[in-house]
Amino acid sequence: MSEPVRPAASTDNPREDAEQKRGCAEEHGVSVEAARNEAEQVRQVAEDARDVRDQQREALETIRQEHEQLRDTAETARAANEQNRRAAEAARHAVVDGVRTTADTLDATLEHMKAVEEMRRTLRDVRDVHKLDSN
Repeated sequence: MSEPVRPAASTDNPREDAEQKRGCAEEHGVSVEAARNEAEQVRQVAEDARDVRDQQREALETIRQEHEQLRDTAETARAANEQNRRAAEAARHAVVDGVRTTADTLDATLEHMKAVEEMRRTLRDVRDVHKLDSN
């Protein structure tokens, strides 16, 4: 097995620190450039993942807003249906009242016609009695 990588002792000189790190990396078969490339790739993957998360978040927000609009539309439709139902109920009551009024009027007209017919009979009877008396 290979030995674990130990951090190099830090010096007061940054150039020496960089040289030590490079030497340490080269000891383990990794060049500094390869390590930088790998770090850049990891950074790029992380940035791509952030972009994807942002796009997903935006898509979810769009979906949430669409659901909210659908709920609002459904509520508006429900309220309109309720108003229509009330209007239809009022119209039905008006029709029933109209039919009832028409029936009452027809009943009254029939009673008047019966009264008129009764008066005609009475007048005929009176006329008949006068005809008999005059003979």
